[in-house]
Amino acid sequence: MSEAKHSVDWELKLGFLIHDVSRLRRSAFDRCLKPLNVTRSQWWVLAYLSREDGMTQVQLAEELDLGKVAIGGLIDRLEKTGLVRREADANDRRVNRIFLEPKSKQLISKMRKVSHQLNATILHGIKDEQLNSTAATLDTMKSNLLSYLADSEA
Repeated sequence: MSEAKHSVDWELKLGFLIHDVSRLRRSAFDRCLKPLNVTRSQWWVLAYLSREDGMTQVQLAEELDLGKVAIGGLIDRLEKTGLVRREADANDRRVNRIFLEPKSKQLISKMRKVSHQLNATILHGIKDEQLNSTAATLDTMKSNLLSYLADSEA
């Protein structure tokens, strides 16, 4: 991208579009998952654990941008429904690791099917080259933001 300055309107529009698409997708996914009796908070936890089963409770809280109390209550509810289990870390008994139970793996499989169907609806009419360009752009933006955040912490 060139170093040309963009108008404030353009920058605002881009920020709003990214936010709106993300918010609307979450709302649509919530609606699609309602028949499965899964809340947004629950599907976020299950989605993260499906990518990295056995995350610590603290890691989950950081990834989901939740406090310790909020993630603790959420995990309590997921445990009661038999979707996850807590185990003390082998090296540090103060640390809890969260694991998916077999029941949750079946639910995650259903969630992925719903997600695939929703994505087909969301992406209808968009050409592959547009999708590839959009994904590359968003990936670069994510990388730039991660670098910014890492640099600002130092």
